[in-house]
Amino acid sequence: MGQSLTKCHTLGIVYIDLLDKDEAAAAETLLAGVRRERAKPSTPPAFPQPARPAQPQRTIAEPPRFPGALPPVWNITHQRNPNFIGRDEMIEQVHNTLFAGQAVALQAIHGLGGVGKTQLAVEYAHCHSADYDVVWWIRSEETATLSGDYAALATKLDLPERNAKEQPVIVEAVRRRLEGSERWLLIFDNARKAEELRGYLPAGGKGHVLITSRNPNWRGVAQSLSVRELERQDAIDFLLKRTGQGDRAAAEALADELGNLPLALEQAGAYIEQTGKPLADYLKLYQNRWRELWERGKPADYPDTVATTWQISFQEVRREAPAGVALLDLCSFLAPDYIPLEMLVAGADCLPEPLASVLADELAFDDVIAALRHYSLIEKTGVALSVHRLVQAVVRDWMKEDEQRQWADAALGLLIQLFPEESKVQRDWAVCEKLVPHVMAATGQAVRRETGLSEALILLNNSGLYLLNRAKFVEAKEVLTVALTTGEAVYGQHSHELVPIINNLGGALRELEDFAEARACFERAYKLEEGFYGREHPALAKSLGNLGIALSDQGYLEGGLKLLKRASKRYEAAGEAGTIDAAIVLGSIGGILIRLGKRYEAKNYLERSLEAFEGVSNDSRPELAMLLNNLGRLLEDRNDLTGARSHIERALAIGEAAYGSNHPKVAIFLTRLYPFWIFEKVTAGRVSCERNLRQKRSFRCRHCLPNC
Repeated sequence: MGQSLTKCHTLGIVYIDLLDKDEAAAAETLLAGVRRERAKPSTPPAFPQPARPAQPQRTIAEPPRFPGALPPVWNITHQRNPNFIGRDEMIEQVHNTLFAGQAVALQAIHGLGGVGKTQLAVEYAHCHSADYDVVWWIRSEETATLSGDYAALATKLDLPERNAKEQPVIVEAVRRRLEGSERWLLIFDNARKAEELRGYLPAGGKGHVLITSRNPNWRGVAQSLSVRELERQDAIDFLLKRTGQGDRAAAEALADELGNLPLALEQAGAYIEQTGKPLADYLKLYQNRWRELWERGKPADYPDTVATTWQISFQEVRREAPAGVALLDLCSFLAPDYIPLEMLVAGADCLPEPLASVLADELAFDDVIAALRHYSLIEKTGVALSVHRLVQAVVRDWMKEDEQRQWADAALGLLIQLFPEESKVQRDWAVCEKLVPHVMAATGQAVRRETGLSEALILLNNSGLYLLNRAKFVEAKEVLTVALTTGEAVYGQHSHELVPIINNLGGALRELEDFAEARACFERAYKLEEGFYGREHPALAKSLGNLGIALSDQGYLEGGLKLLKRASKRYEAAGEAGTIDAAIVLGSIGGILIRLGKRYEAKNYLERSLEAFEGVSNDSRPELAMLLNNLGRLLEDRNDLTGARSHIERALAIGEAAYGSNHPKVAIFLTRLYPFWIFEKVTAGRVSCERNLRQKRSFRCRHCLPNC
């Protein structure tokens, strides 16, 4: 809007534009406008209307407030954050809760130190300042400041008791005054527990109470709202806005490193602002020297850095529940999210005291969790715990080197006890799925500290095997590559100990259709075993079979078939013809024979393979799905359509469970089933043959009706 004086001659009213002006500028413009000339109305004014009934007088008097001005009673010293971002839904939720009823309303927002609770309360107070005549901030971490800040409101309200010698008298006077008033907001910042606030909470009136706390236990006195770290995109946008830089890729990586924690983001932004360092350079420096950076760049309006903001909480937990510190120490060497309680309890025997005894006692364990939750150092959701990654880093950083190795070994021991052995991985997918993230975290910490490496290798290999069996080939390759690199550092590049890892890595590469690298892995494994056992030893069967499969993948069918048959004989000689590995070899032989046109011989091998699979009660391996598909093809050629369809449908079910419904290998099974579906529809007289369905390709249905 413009700032010039405008007159409306048709009505005889002087119009002065005061939009977007503060109080001083508006007064100056108004005076300047009315001094220019007298604007006499052309019509007489309307006769005054009868006076309205008198409105109730405000209990807390206030002069008329200029739009945009703060309430007359306001003591918030925290500066409003110009870079505040996100949390819109949370502010709206607080507002809706507080304004939901007519009586006094209470809202508690809780979360980890540094997660942004205070900033959220400050932003709410500024956003909704027009809704209140009194906004009073009360520091609540200590009893002295709590009562002192609360009593100071008596002076602002001009209460007769404001000069009383006994502070409880003043506190009671303030509380009574608020109970008979409206349009007030009390903010109890960093409150410790509900019991400490009960004497300060008004029992009536039409005002609001907002509480910030690390303690989540407020449901007895207030609505509770958990504050988590920022959403990832909000964290990235904050860094870009705070630093005034545009390197989004560096901001994304830094936000991930900092776990999207507002205090850590602000501290990084403050350091970057002070030094003029580009985001990418700060990221590199943080990755190498994060401990030192945590001592620098303290935000101007926050008393602590990331390195110190949780120190008091840790000290209180150590005093209240020493085993809670031990639990936090252990969790700092596991993955931050979803630490199953049953995992901790089941592995208690291999953990040090006093944690082992606490985990064996359900009531004591509950007490320890309650102590950690009181300071929001952990979160408990259902049957699992979670810890912010920066809390984990701080906990590890405060340990001595021998303590770090002790807890790294404890985490590995816990996982070794619980993670299924290589031979049982296939049967315990549900267990493996929960443990793999913790294996990756624990082994990474152990490798960095050069401790427990033999246990780390076992866990990495078995995790890679699990991922391979679940058709998570990219993840399997990554895990097994780490395992191989670690194994080479421990045992050397020519050690026989590496063979299982190399074979599994070759399997992942083969599934990713990197056939050349897969063959190189299998050849390396075979040479290591040959050098260790000798050329004719039965233990070479697995490596021979893998190498034969790799040759057939590259089109060398005869050579691959020869090696696979040698592998099969080795399994028979070792009395292992009924194992899963032997079954895979037999199935692979059958697959090559089909490609060579030797279908009768192929059927014999495929049936022997199926018998071996079913002999170990294991019907969910991806290899079994392909075996059933091949058997279905042979049965279809023999016009055993019922048997063929049964095998292929079973292959489809296994394939979808292992690979997911959209995997290309599942499309193979769907393609095989398509003619059967068409035949079923045509013979039922419902539809004619439809082509290009699902796989967008044509089929010639040999079993359809003549007119199809």
